[in-house]
Amino acid sequence: MNTSKISLLSKVLLLIASVLFFVSLLFPMWQIELEAPQYPEGLVLKLHAHKIGGDVEIINGLNHYIGMATLHTENFIEFKVLPYIMGFFGVFALAVIFLKSRKGTLILFGTFVLFVILAAVDFYRWNYEYGHNLDPNAAIIVPGMAYQPPLIGYKQLLNFGAYSIPDTGGWLLILAGLLLFAVVFKEFDLMSKFKKKNSLVAIFILTSGFIVSCQNKGVEPIKLNVDQCVFCKMSIADGKFGSEIITNKGRVYKFDDLRCLTSYIEENKTEVKSHFVNQFNADNVLIPAETAFYLKGGDISSPMRGNIAAFSTQEEVDIFKEKLNAESLIWEEIRK
Repeated sequence: MNTSKISLLSKVLLLIASVLFFVSLLFPMWQIELEAPQYPEGLVLKLHAHKIGGDVEIINGLNHYIGMATLHTENFIEFKVLPYIMGFFGVFALAVIFLKSRKGTLILFGTFVLFVILAAVDFYRWNYEYGHNLDPNAAIIVPGMAYQPPLIGYKQLLNFGAYSIPDTGGWLLILAGLLLFAVVFKEFDLMSKFKKKNSLVAIFILTSGFIVSCQNKGVEPIKLNVDQCVFCKMSIADGKFGSEIITNKGRVYKFDDLRCLTSYIEENKTEVKSHFVNQFNADNVLIPAETAFYLKGGDISSPMRGNIAAFSTQEEVDIFKEKLNAESLIWEEIRK
């Protein structure tokens, strides 16, 4: 048996990866979405392999006021070379199939990983220069403020929320990379490397740590007298009535009153993944809004006159209901 030859399964995976490299050229690779009260539907910058698309002119117009450079495809050499790089990887994958080389799969995967690292560094450099090299004669100057978009994820830039994620083409490249990893994993029998007890324990610890870190992402503690309500623009000062939402895209918005939260969602048609409210009988403790118990009216006085207090148990509601001369209500009634 010639162990230098690759298996049929690996050939199929390489063929799929090759197709993905070529097909990715038909779609945007990355997108940066911008949201602000004056643009509830958002603005989006689409980064294709060969051009910049999306709401480029509008974004350029807005950025002009704060001194940021305008964006033009011809100013970036990346858009000239990226199509060729994707074509190179597509052809490379096909060549490995015909050469039937196990070593070739490793070189292909290693080259792709190197490309991803260099692309991330280049993208960060581009974002940094774009957000820091500002025109000193701009109409709006905020001392010490930079406008660097996030490499990936969410970042607040003045009254704009910037959300940077892969687009369709980017996800196709990620899938291609995973397929290449699967080929290398199979051809070099990497599973045998993890059969030792210590390796399995290490994998378990790393995996558990990753899961815990993912679970910890989401709800953010409200910083009293620092964070601002995104709806009424008042500082959040009372830890008994604050609230927070996390959108389907992972963005976090904070409010000083449940009335502001519901009004913001209604006005902006926001798709919300989860809601959190401050527990009334605790000091700035957020609890899931869907499972909380509520009282309204009576002696309850919240910052924006929503006058709703949240509790973690029905027993707490029963205790405070008479004290506050308030009425019980449920989450579904608040959301109406």
